Amino acid sequence: MDPEVGLSKNHVKKESWKTVLTLAYQSLGVVYGDLSTSPLYVYKSTFADDIEHSATNEEIYGVLSFVFWTLTLVPLLKYVFIVLKADDNGEGGTFALYSKLCRHAKVSFLPNGQSADEELSNYKKDGMIYPPSNSIGSRLKLTLEKHRVLQKVLLILALIGTCMVIGDGVLTPAISVFSAVSGLDLSMEKEHHKYVEVPLPVLYCIGIYNIVHWNPHVYQALSPYYMYKFLKKTQRKGWMSLGGILLCITGSEAMFADLGHFSQLSIKIAFTCMVYPSLILAYMGQAAYLSMHHGHEREYEIDFYVSVPGLAVITVMLVTTCLMSLVIVLCWHQSIFLAIGFIFFFGTIEALYFTASLVKFLEGAWVPIALGFILILVMYIWHYGTLKKYEFDVQNKVSMNWILSLGPSLGIVRVKGIGLVHTELVSGIPAIFSHFVTNLPAFHQVLVFLCIKSVPVPYVRPEERFLVGRIGPKEYRLYRCIVRYGYHDIRKDDQEFEKDLVCSIAEFIRSGRSKLNDLEEKNDGKMTVVGTSSTNSEGIQMYENYDHTTEMEGQTELKEIHSPLGPKRRVRFVLPDKSPQMDASMQEELQDLMEAREAGMAFILGHSYVRAKSNSSLIKRLVIDFGYDFLRRNCRGPTYALSIPHASTLEVGMVCHV
Repeated sequence: MDPEVGLSKNHVKKESWKTVLTLAYQSLGVVYGDLSTSPLYVYKSTFADDIEHSATNEEIYGVLSFVFWTLTLVPLLKYVFIVLKADDNGEGGTFALYSKLCRHAKVSFLPNGQSADEELSNYKKDGMIYPPSNSIGSRLKLTLEKHRVLQKVLLILALIGTCMVIGDGVLTPAISVFSAVSGLDLSMEKEHHKYVEVPLPVLYCIGIYNIVHWNPHVYQALSPYYMYKFLKKTQRKGWMSLGGILLCITGSEAMFADLGHFSQLSIKIAFTCMVYPSLILAYMGQAAYLSMHHGHEREYEIDFYVSVPGLAVITVMLVTTCLMSLVIVLCWHQSIFLAIGFIFFFGTIEALYFTASLVKFLEGAWVPIALGFILILVMYIWHYGTLKKYEFDVQNKVSMNWILSLGPSLGIVRVKGIGLVHTELVSGIPAIFSHFVTNLPAFHQVLVFLCIKSVPVPYVRPEERFLVGRIGPKEYRLYRCIVRYGYHDIRKDDQEFEKDLVCSIAEFIRSGRSKLNDLEEKNDGKMTVVGTSSTNSEGIQMYENYDHTTEMEGQTELKEIHSPLGPKRRVRFVLPDKSPQMDASMQEELQDLMEAREAGMAFILGHSYVRAKSNSSLIKRLVIDFGYDFLRRNCRGPTYALSIPHASTLEVGMVCHV
């Protein structure tokens, strides 16, 4: 579903049971692929080295007990019943948890945040109820907001989780194929490789058959006592084999990460009713078979491709556990002791597997770790450089007194058309504008300082997309337009954006709010929220290339403002039927905007070359002059190219010493 409509598949309240069950069925192949194929290599990877030669029913039962309780506690209890409830407006994953925390505590490093962003519907959707001022949760919130070091730790933690998922995902296709192929070659699996070739219901039945046929008493292994006996007998080798058992929950994080494509209810139904019982019975069936055949000669060589995910997977789970403990206190406002219990209980389990997985580091686990580290470095360099660049823009922005001293004409000739001046600033005039004014003989009659910004929500409703204000007196024809996008919004590159932009300014003029904030710089909270032209049906509408000899259905009685000129592009504004009478100044302002739109738009971009100051440290020079500069030139196109169609672009370079 197109996110532009402000809804996604995760809004289960409006979903029928047919839709929920359909999504649950679809999630079996998308979300649970790794979990469903894990029976191929869990026992193979666990019974390695010397354990295979001395394996008895106690060891087999011990591994089954570990598998059962690991599947029960981590995917079922932790993810299905707890973590899935921490969705960010229907979205899941490490970044969703971090975004959720940023809204409940001021720990975000986004430099262009505004108080107006907190009024977004999706910003407040999960309940912005702050804990009592004397509570532990409130003190924890203040501590995080006060110490920048803790905020950086939280950011790095989120980056680690995100990058580990990416690093592991890069290798997942090869791992799945090669691990499956190697599993099919094992003599142990000759009778049971068909597990992954059949639907889960058939796997369910095969598991029951193997239990009944080979060893009906295998259910005794569900007792946690067999885990203790396994570790007591195998000792260090048993601890090292836990890395193989960890493979049984590979892919559990996908239930939360892929939440946005499905829904909480559909994922819960699919896992609890189909995936979980099928996997348990499959592992029990394998254990029943092995308990009758463990004396046979077998080959249990741990494959390189199986060991690769041995560390990245558990790292992501540990990050999720840490972030969830903060969510419990800061977002759910639960007791700090509940959060400590959560991180202690699940953190202990995952730390045990983490230490066992470290053994696999040199055997291949270093590959996703290395990829993740490179991604973390790239993301942090980009974040650091962007932050320093924004601080430079804030420190060097043009004062309002300087703008006022130029007069309505800004000291230059104002020509027909709309000039879109791109800036990262949400308030103030960027320094690049003074370069244009002092070096160009003419400028457009309507100037719009356009800021395209991201906010810590997955989606911004179209009716809340634009934030419009005025810069200086009305006769200056200077406007500020902030376009807000969530981290899952699609930034369309089409003519509709230009139309929405002009309509938002026209609606701002018509609404009368423009009288209240002639000096927007003093308080950006007075900026007006305006929706897109397609959603703001009660606001002003704009029609282009319209033949005035033809009447539009339902529009015959609307008040209209027509351009007296006759250019190639015909533009008209249509006001709502019950729109209040506008004064002469408002009509004149709309008239100027209409004529400017008919003359066309030009996008004015300042291309900044960021350099470290001469007295900067060597590390900062390397980060800014080489790392950040390389990323800006090679890994990211201009922001306007992603979302703004433009007839012409004017770009001027500027060196920023940060």
